[in-house]
Amino acid sequence: MSINIIQNYQFHDFVGTAGVTLTLIAYFLLHAGKWESHELKFSFANAFGSGMILYSLAHDFNFSGFLIESIWVVISLYGASRTFFARKNA
Repeated sequence: MSINIIQNYQFHDFVGTAGVTLTLIAYFLLHAGKWESHELKFSFANAFGSGMILYSLAHDFNFSGFLIESIWVVISLYGASRTFFARKNA
């Protein structure tokens, strides 16, 4: 059974898995105290990771996955824009 998974693993699966990994690493670094939620790198890692997951969902669609990842991208970009404009106005 595991050989089937490897044989059927396609590029979009790799991109989606990398996106999940990036998002989870960002979340871990936040809770480990290495990153702060107001840092651009945290918001961009979340947005980019979720975008990668959305790419994989475009090939193997799942509505609930699409919904959560789309909202995650929007919230992450909102956070990044707040941080960017707060720095610009400071």
